[in-house]
Amino acid sequence: MEPEINNKTATVASYIDGSVRFPHVTAVATGWMLDFMFVSLCRRFKEGKFDEFNEALLTFQAISQTPSLKGDLHDEKKMICAFLARVMHGKQLDVLFEEDDHVMPLMSAAKIWSNLEQTVADESLFTTITILLLVQSVAVCLEKGKLSSASSVLKWFENNNEFPQKVRVKLSTIVTRRETYHPFLMSFSFSRLLETIQTYLDAYLEKNPSDYLLKAAEMMVQSQNIEGLGDVVTRDSSLSEEANESTEDRKKKKNTVCLRTKRKLLSTKITDAWKPDTCKKAFVSLRRISKNELSQMTSRKSTDTSKITKTRKPPQKWTPQLDKYLEDGVKHHGQGKWSHILMDYDFEGRTGTMLKDRWRVLMKSHKVG
Repeated sequence: MEPEINNKTATVASYIDGSVRFPHVTAVATGWMLDFMFVSLCRRFKEGKFDEFNEALLTFQAISQTPSLKGDLHDEKKMICAFLARVMHGKQLDVLFEEDDHVMPLMSAAKIWSNLEQTVADESLFTTITILLLVQSVAVCLEKGKLSSASSVLKWFENNNEFPQKVRVKLSTIVTRRETYHPFLMSFSFSRLLETIQTYLDAYLEKNPSDYLLKAAEMMVQSQNIEGLGDVVTRDSSLSEEANESTEDRKKKKNTVCLRTKRKLLSTKITDAWKPDTCKKAFVSLRRISKNELSQMTSRKSTDTSKITKTRKPPQKWTPQLDKYLEDGVKHHGQGKWSHILMDYDFEGRTGTMLKDRWRVLMKSHKVG
Protein backbone atom coordinates (compact mmCIF):
# COMPACT_ATOMS: atom_id res chain seq x y z
CA MET A 1 0.00 0.00 0.00
CA GLU A 2 2.83 2.37 0.80
CA PRO A 3 4.40 2.38 -2.69
CA GLU A 4 1.00 3.19 -4.17
CA ILE A 5 0.67 6.27 -1.95
CA ASN A 6 4.15 7.42 -2.90
CA ASN A 7 3.29 7.04 -6.58
CA LYS A 8 0.21 9.19 -6.15
CA THR A 9 2.25 11.84 -4.38
CA ALA A 10 4.80 11.82 -7.15
CA THR A 11 2.02 12.20 -9.72
CA VAL A 12 0.66 15.26 -7.93
CA ALA A 13 4.11 16.78 -7.67
CA SER A 14 4.77 16.28 -11.37
CA TYR A 15 1.42 17.88 -12.15
CA ILE A 16 2.26 20.97 -10.13
CA ASP A 17 5.91 21.33 -11.09
CA GLY A 18 5.78 19.95 -14.63
CA SER A 19 4.48 21.45 -17.85
CA VAL A 20 1.43 22.89 -16.06
CA ARG A 21 2.59 25.23 -13.33
CA PHE A 22 0.45 25.67 -10.24
CA PRO A 23 0.31 29.51 -10.50
CA HIS A 24 -1.22 29.11 -13.94
CA VAL A 25 -3.82 26.72 -12.57
CA THR A 26 -4.53 29.16 -9.74
CA ALA A 27 -5.07 32.00 -12.21
CA VAL A 28 -7.60 29.97 -14.18
CA ALA A 29 -9.46 28.85 -11.06
CA THR A 30 -9.51 32.41 -9.72
CA GLY A 31 -10.98 33.58 -13.01
CA TRP A 32 -13.76 31.02 -12.66
CA MET A 33 -14.47 32.23 -9.13
CA LEU A 34 -14.61 35.83 -10.32
CA ASP A 35 -17.04 34.82 -13.07
CA PHE A 36 -19.21 32.99 -10.55
CA MET A 37 -19.38 36.02 -8.25
CA PHE A 38 -20.10 38.25 -11.25
CA VAL A 39 -23.12 36.13 -12.19
CA SER A 40 -24.18 36.12 -8.53
CA LEU A 41 -24.06 39.91 -8.40
CA CYS A 42 -26.12 40.18 -11.58
CA ARG A 43 -28.67 37.81 -10.09
CA ARG A 44 -28.87 39.72 -6.80
CA PHE A 45 -29.31 42.92 -8.79
CA LYS A 46 -32.13 41.36 -10.80
CA GLU A 47 -33.86 40.14 -7.63
CA GLY A 48 -33.36 43.48 -5.87
CA LYS A 49 -31.79 41.80 -2.83
CA PHE A 50 -29.80 44.69 -1.36
CA ASP A 51 -28.07 42.93 1.55
CA GLU A 52 -27.17 39.84 -0.46
CA PHE A 53 -25.81 42.09 -3.22
CA ASN A 54 -23.51 43.89 -0.78
CA GLU A 55 -22.24 40.60 0.64
CA ALA A 56 -21.49 39.25 -2.84
CA LEU A 57 -19.85 42.55 -3.74
CA LEU A 58 -17.36 42.23 -0.90
CA THR A 59 -16.40 38.74 -2.08
CA PHE A 60 -16.12 39.89 -5.68
CA GLN A 61 -13.89 42.77 -4.63
CA ALA A 62 -11.58 40.47 -2.66
CA ILE A 63 -11.20 38.09 -5.61
CA SER A 64 -10.79 40.91 -8.14
CA GLN A 65 -7.70 42.17 -6.29
CA THR A 66 -5.82 38.95 -7.08
CA PRO A 67 -2.70 39.90 -9.08
CA SER A 68 -3.06 36.91 -11.41
CA LEU A 69 -6.33 38.26 -12.85
CA LYS A 70 -5.51 39.99 -16.09
CA GLY A 71 -7.41 40.72 -19.28
CA ASP A 72 -9.94 43.11 -20.75
CA LEU A 73 -12.90 40.87 -19.93
CA HIS A 74 -12.07 40.78 -16.22
CA ASP A 75 -11.57 44.54 -16.20
CA GLU A 76 -14.92 44.98 -17.91
CA LYS A 77 -16.70 42.92 -15.28
CA LYS A 78 -15.08 44.96 -12.51
CA MET A 79 -16.38 48.12 -14.15
CA ILE A 80 -19.88 46.70 -14.52
CA CYS A 81 -19.97 45.65 -10.85
CA ALA A 82 -18.82 49.12 -9.78
CA PHE A 83 -21.65 50.53 -11.89
CA LEU A 84 -24.25 48.18 -10.38
CA ALA A 85 -23.10 49.04 -6.84
CA ARG A 86 -23.79 52.73 -7.44
CA VAL A 87 -27.21 52.06 -8.96
CA MET A 88 -28.18 49.82 -6.04
CA HIS A 89 -27.38 52.72 -3.67
CA GLY A 90 -28.94 55.25 -6.04
CA LYS A 91 -31.53 56.56 -3.61
CA GLN A 92 -29.12 56.97 -0.72
CA LEU A 93 -27.86 60.48 -1.30
CA ASP A 94 -25.63 60.46 1.77
CA VAL A 95 -23.61 57.50 0.46
CA LEU A 96 -20.34 58.55 -1.16
CA PHE A 97 -18.48 56.82 -3.98
CA GLU A 98 -16.29 59.76 -5.02
CA GLU A 99 -13.86 62.09 -3.32
CA ASP A 100 -16.20 64.94 -4.23
CA ASP A 101 -19.03 64.95 -1.66
CA HIS A 102 -21.40 66.53 -4.18
CA VAL A 103 -21.23 63.53 -6.52
CA MET A 104 -24.12 61.29 -5.53
CA PRO A 105 -24.38 57.55 -6.37
CA LEU A 106 -26.34 57.87 -9.63
CA MET A 107 -24.06 60.65 -10.83
CA SER A 108 -21.06 58.42 -10.20
CA ALA A 109 -22.90 55.57 -11.98
CA ALA A 110 -23.38 57.83 -15.01
CA LYS A 111 -19.64 58.50 -15.10
CA ILE A 112 -18.85 54.78 -15.18
CA TRP A 113 -21.64 54.09 -17.66
CA SER A 114 -20.04 56.47 -20.17
CA ASN A 115 -16.96 54.20 -20.05
CA LEU A 116 -19.08 51.13 -20.81
CA GLU A 117 -20.51 52.48 -24.06
CA GLN A 118 -18.58 50.03 -26.23
CA THR A 119 -20.04 47.07 -24.32
CA VAL A 120 -23.53 47.85 -25.63
CA ALA A 121 -24.41 46.75 -29.16
CA ASP A 122 -27.77 48.55 -29.12
CA GLU A 123 -27.04 52.27 -29.25
CA SER A 124 -30.60 53.15 -28.27
CA LEU A 125 -30.26 51.06 -25.10
CA PHE A 126 -27.12 52.95 -24.11
CA THR A 127 -28.85 56.30 -24.71
CA THR A 128 -31.93 55.25 -22.75
CA ILE A 129 -29.90 54.25 -19.69
CA THR A 130 -27.90 57.49 -19.93
CA ILE A 131 -31.10 59.56 -19.88
CA LEU A 132 -32.59 57.44 -17.07
CA LEU A 133 -29.51 58.03 -14.93
CA LEU A 134 -29.77 61.77 -15.50
CA VAL A 135 -33.51 61.96 -14.84
CA GLN A 136 -33.34 59.82 -11.72
CA SER A 137 -30.37 61.76 -10.36
CA VAL A 138 -32.64 64.81 -10.40
CA ALA A 139 -35.82 62.97 -9.39
CA VAL A 140 -34.27 61.42 -6.27
CA CYS A 141 -33.13 64.86 -5.08
CA LEU A 142 -36.64 66.23 -5.55
CA GLU A 143 -38.13 63.26 -3.70
CA LYS A 144 -35.80 63.96 -0.78
CA GLY A 145 -36.74 67.64 -0.80
CA LYS A 146 -33.28 68.78 -1.90
CA LEU A 147 -34.12 71.41 -4.48
CA SER A 148 -30.66 72.99 -4.48
CA SER A 149 -29.06 69.57 -4.97
CA ALA A 150 -31.32 68.91 -7.96
CA SER A 151 -30.11 72.14 -9.57
CA SER A 152 -26.50 71.18 -8.84
CA VAL A 153 -27.04 67.79 -10.48
CA LEU A 154 -28.17 69.47 -13.71
CA LYS A 155 -25.11 71.70 -13.76
CA TRP A 156 -22.83 68.74 -13.07
CA PHE A 157 -24.29 66.77 -15.99
CA GLU A 158 -23.91 69.77 -18.28
CA ASN A 159 -20.18 69.79 -17.54
CA ASN A 160 -19.55 66.05 -17.51
CA ASN A 161 -22.03 64.32 -19.84
CA GLU A 162 -23.73 64.83 -23.15
CA PHE A 163 -27.52 64.47 -23.26
CA PRO A 164 -30.37 65.78 -25.44
CA GLN A 165 -31.14 69.48 -25.16
CA LYS A 166 -34.86 68.78 -24.82
CA VAL A 167 -34.24 66.63 -21.74
CA ARG A 168 -32.12 69.33 -20.12
CA VAL A 169 -34.76 72.02 -20.73
CA LYS A 170 -37.53 69.74 -19.47
CA LEU A 171 -35.69 68.91 -16.26
CA SER A 172 -34.75 72.55 -15.67
CA THR A 173 -38.42 73.49 -15.86
CA ILE A 174 -39.42 70.69 -13.50
CA VAL A 175 -36.79 71.71 -10.95
CA THR A 176 -37.78 75.37 -11.16
CA ARG A 177 -41.43 74.51 -10.57
CA ARG A 178 -40.58 71.88 -7.96
CA GLU A 179 -42.79 69.29 -9.65
CA THR A 180 -41.64 66.20 -7.80
CA TYR A 181 -44.27 63.95 -9.34
CA HIS A 182 -44.23 65.31 -12.87
CA PRO A 183 -45.36 62.75 -15.51
CA PHE A 184 -41.97 63.04 -17.21
CA LEU A 185 -40.21 61.85 -14.06
CA MET A 186 -42.75 59.07 -13.67
CA SER A 187 -42.13 57.83 -17.22
CA PHE A 188 -38.39 57.66 -16.52
CA SER A 189 -38.83 56.04 -13.12
CA PHE A 190 -36.24 54.30 -10.98
CA SER A 191 -37.93 50.94 -11.57
CA ARG A 192 -37.61 51.48 -15.31
CA LEU A 193 -33.91 52.23 -14.81
CA LEU A 194 -33.44 48.90 -13.04
CA GLU A 195 -35.37 47.00 -15.71
CA THR A 196 -33.39 48.59 -18.54
CA ILE A 197 -30.07 47.83 -16.87
CA GLN A 198 -31.23 44.25 -16.45
CA THR A 199 -31.81 44.10 -20.22
CA TYR A 200 -28.22 45.21 -20.67
CA LEU A 201 -26.97 42.55 -18.25
CA ASP A 202 -28.96 39.86 -20.03
CA ALA A 203 -27.30 40.77 -23.33
CA TYR A 204 -23.86 40.84 -21.75
CA LEU A 205 -24.27 37.46 -20.05
CA GLU A 206 -25.66 35.93 -23.21
CA LYS A 207 -22.44 36.80 -25.01
CA ASN A 208 -20.19 36.21 -21.96
CA PRO A 209 -21.95 33.44 -19.97
CA SER A 210 -19.40 33.36 -17.10
CA ASP A 211 -21.05 30.16 -15.93
CA TYR A 212 -18.36 27.45 -16.09
CA LEU A 213 -18.13 27.07 -12.33
CA LEU A 214 -21.90 27.45 -12.00
CA LYS A 215 -22.56 24.61 -14.43
CA ALA A 216 -19.94 22.40 -12.77
CA ALA A 217 -21.59 22.95 -9.40
CA GLU A 218 -25.01 22.25 -10.91
CA MET A 219 -23.78 18.95 -12.35
CA MET A 220 -22.36 17.99 -8.95
CA VAL A 221 -25.65 18.76 -7.19
CA GLN A 222 -27.56 16.87 -9.86
CA SER A 223 -25.36 13.77 -9.50
CA GLN A 224 -25.72 13.83 -5.73
CA ASN A 225 -29.50 14.04 -6.00
CA ILE A 226 -29.56 11.16 -8.49
CA GLU A 227 -27.56 8.99 -6.07
CA GLY A 228 -29.96 9.93 -3.29
CA LEU A 229 -32.88 9.03 -5.54
CA GLY A 230 -31.36 5.58 -6.12
CA ASP A 231 -31.27 4.95 -2.37
CA VAL A 232 -34.94 5.89 -2.10
CA VAL A 233 -35.91 3.56 -4.96
CA THR A 234 -34.09 0.66 -3.27
CA ARG A 235 -35.81 1.32 0.03
CA ASP A 236 -39.24 1.65 -1.66
CA SER A 237 -38.76 -1.69 -3.47
CA SER A 238 -37.90 -3.41 -0.20
CA LEU A 239 -40.96 -1.97 1.50
CA SER A 240 -43.21 -3.00 -1.39
CA GLU A 241 -42.01 -6.60 -1.28
CA GLU A 242 -42.62 -6.81 2.44
CA ALA A 243 -46.08 -5.28 2.02
CA ASN A 244 -47.02 -8.00 -0.47
CA GLU A 245 -46.19 -10.79 1.93
CA SER A 246 -49.06 -12.65 3.52
CA THR A 247 -50.35 -11.65 6.91
CA GLU A 248 -49.07 -14.85 8.38
CA ASP A 249 -45.57 -14.31 7.05
CA ARG A 250 -45.53 -10.78 8.42
CA LYS A 251 -46.53 -12.08 11.84
CA LYS A 252 -43.67 -14.56 11.74
CA LYS A 253 -41.17 -11.83 10.93
CA LYS A 254 -42.65 -9.28 13.28
CA ASN A 255 -40.26 -10.07 16.08
CA THR A 256 -37.22 -10.48 13.84
CA VAL A 257 -37.55 -7.76 11.21
CA CYS A 258 -37.50 -4.05 11.83
CA LEU A 259 -38.88 -2.17 8.87
CA ARG A 260 -37.05 1.03 7.96
CA THR A 261 -39.13 4.10 7.22
CA LYS A 262 -38.61 6.17 4.10
CA ARG A 263 -36.30 9.07 4.93
CA LYS A 264 -37.06 12.56 3.74
CA LEU A 265 -34.80 13.94 1.04
CA LEU A 266 -34.52 17.18 -0.83
CA SER A 267 -36.53 17.35 -4.00
CA THR A 268 -34.79 15.64 -6.90
CA LYS A 269 -36.00 18.35 -9.23
CA ILE A 270 -33.02 20.51 -10.17
CA THR A 271 -33.74 24.20 -10.23
CA ASP A 272 -32.51 25.66 -13.49
CA ALA A 273 -29.48 27.89 -13.15
CA TRP A 274 -30.35 31.51 -13.76
CA LYS A 275 -30.15 32.19 -17.46
CA PRO A 276 -30.53 35.62 -19.06
CA ASP A 277 -33.46 36.26 -21.35
CA THR A 278 -32.68 36.49 -25.03
CA CYS A 279 -32.07 39.94 -26.46
CA LYS A 280 -32.48 41.35 -29.93
CA LYS A 281 -28.80 42.23 -30.34
CA ALA A 282 -25.70 40.57 -29.01
CA PHE A 283 -23.06 42.26 -26.95
CA VAL A 284 -19.95 43.48 -28.73
CA SER A 285 -16.82 44.43 -26.80
CA LEU A 286 -14.45 46.72 -28.66
CA ARG A 287 -12.93 49.12 -26.16
CA ARG A 288 -9.91 48.48 -23.97
CA ILE A 289 -10.17 50.05 -20.54
CA SER A 290 -6.89 51.37 -19.17
CA LYS A 291 -5.67 50.33 -15.73
CA ASN A 292 -5.54 53.91 -14.53
CA GLU A 293 -9.12 54.50 -15.56
CA LEU A 294 -10.18 51.25 -13.95
CA SER A 295 -8.43 52.05 -10.67
CA GLN A 296 -10.20 55.40 -10.51
CA MET A 297 -13.61 53.88 -11.11
CA THR A 298 -13.15 50.85 -8.86
CA SER A 299 -11.09 52.37 -6.07
CA ARG A 300 -11.40 51.03 -2.55
CA LYS A 301 -13.62 53.93 -1.60
CA SER A 302 -15.80 53.23 -4.65
CA THR A 303 -16.68 49.59 -4.03
CA ASP A 304 -15.92 48.90 -0.38
CA THR A 305 -19.40 48.61 1.09
CA SER A 306 -17.93 48.23 4.55
CA LYS A 307 -17.18 51.97 4.42
CA ILE A 308 -20.56 52.97 3.11
CA THR A 309 -22.21 53.11 6.49
CA LYS A 310 -19.47 55.45 7.72
CA THR A 311 -20.03 58.13 5.09
CA ARG A 312 -23.43 59.36 6.23
CA LYS A 313 -23.57 63.05 6.88
CA PRO A 314 -24.27 64.24 10.42
CA PRO A 315 -27.74 65.66 11.15
CA GLN A 316 -28.03 69.35 10.34
CA LYS A 317 -29.45 71.89 12.73
CA TRP A 318 -32.59 73.88 12.07
CA THR A 319 -31.72 77.42 11.03
CA PRO A 320 -33.91 80.52 11.51
CA GLN A 321 -34.46 80.53 7.75
CA LEU A 322 -35.76 76.95 7.76
CA ASP A 323 -38.05 77.79 10.71
CA LYS A 324 -39.34 80.74 8.66
CA TYR A 325 -40.03 78.42 5.71
CA LEU A 326 -41.91 76.07 8.03
CA GLU A 327 -43.97 78.87 9.57
CA ASP A 328 -44.87 80.33 6.17
CA GLY A 329 -45.78 76.87 4.88
CA VAL A 330 -48.16 76.22 7.78
CA LYS A 331 -49.78 79.61 7.27
CA HIS A 332 -50.29 78.88 3.58
CA HIS A 333 -51.31 75.21 3.63
CA GLY A 334 -52.33 74.62 7.23
CA GLN A 335 -50.90 72.43 9.99
CA GLY A 336 -50.45 68.78 8.96
CA LYS A 337 -49.96 69.46 5.24
CA TRP A 338 -46.28 68.61 5.47
CA SER A 339 -45.97 67.04 2.03
CA HIS A 340 -47.34 70.22 0.42
CA ILE A 341 -44.99 72.38 2.46
CA LEU A 342 -42.03 70.28 1.33
CA MET A 343 -42.94 71.07 -2.26
CA ASP A 344 -42.72 74.84 -1.71
CA TYR A 345 -39.40 75.16 0.10
CA ASP A 346 -35.97 73.56 0.16
CA PHE A 347 -35.71 71.95 3.60
CA GLU A 348 -32.33 70.39 2.77
CA GLY A 349 -33.50 66.80 2.65
CA ARG A 350 -35.82 66.83 5.65
CA THR A 351 -38.97 64.71 5.60
CA GLY A 352 -42.56 65.46 6.52
CA THR A 353 -42.07 63.75 9.87
CA MET A 354 -39.13 66.00 10.62
CA LEU A 355 -41.25 69.04 9.79
CA LYS A 356 -43.99 67.84 12.12
CA ASP A 357 -41.54 67.26 14.97
CA ARG A 358 -39.94 70.66 14.47
CA TRP A 359 -43.35 72.34 14.48
CA ARG A 360 -44.14 70.74 17.86
CA VAL A 361 -40.86 72.08 19.24
CA LEU A 362 -41.70 75.57 18.00
CA MET A 363 -45.20 75.34 19.50
CA LYS A 364 -43.88 74.26 22.89
CA SER A 365 -41.31 77.05 22.95
CA HIS A 366 -44.06 79.53 21.97
CA LYS A 367 -42.06 80.71 18.98
CA VAL A 368 -45.12 80.32 16.73
CA GLY A 369 -48.75 81.03 17.42
